[in-house]
Amino acid sequence: MVLTGASRGIGHATVKRFSREGWRVITCSRQPFPEECPWGGGREDHIQVDLTDPNQTIAAVEEIRARVGGKLHALVNNAGISPKGAEGARLSTLDTDLRTWGQVFHVNFFASVILARGLKEELSAAQGSVVNVTSIAGSRVHPFAGAAYATSKAALAALTREMAHDFGPLGVRVNAIAPGEVETSILSPGTDKIVEKLPLRRLGQPREVADVIWFLCSEQSSYVTGTEIEVNAGQHV
Repeated sequence: MVLTGASRGIGHATVKRFSREGWRVITCSRQPFPEECPWGGGREDHIQVDLTDPNQTIAAVEEIRARVGGKLHALVNNAGISPKGAEGARLSTLDTDLRTWGQVFHVNFFASVILARGLKEELSAAQGSVVNVTSIAGSRVHPFAGAAYATSKAALAALTREMAHDFGPLGVRVNAIAPGEVETSILSPGTDKIVEKLPLRRLGQPREVADVIWFLCSEQSSYVTGTEIEVNAGQHV
């Protein structure tokens, strides 16, 4: 499988989940391979790429194709950025710089379709699966997630439907997951006020999200495509 945004949080938990199942995981991150990562072959299967740069993203496709050897069973588009203002302030439609909009959409949206389209032959050869990681912020105004992040995730949900339609005849399933308040470093102060109102009254754990990604990449979901699964303790209800 290929996984973007692998260096922490949900991405890191996903690497460990698939590695535990015996999968070879090719990780993509703007960070170098973290020495503390525990899975075998991790350093050799890591690609350092800045997905805000279209040229680097396109070049990464060719490097991935050379590494996978003709078959790719899963692509998980997990990388995402959510810039903040001064002192962690939410960036709205009124104060988000145009260049920031571009960077967010390159990582959160365009990279997903560039990678999937560039790897369509390998995905088709394996009858593989694509999972796009969206967000609860893609369906409502969130108190902390900025406007560029939220709209990019909403666009990614729509892209998931379009890709499911286009990739289906190739034998490739395309789905999305929409995490809510998950205990990662991206959480903002004040999240506890949101958690108090969730039906399950607790934060999610990265491994719980990784388990849903695993389901969507496994044979257990062989007749599921074009779907966005909410993984948010009922935050969407």
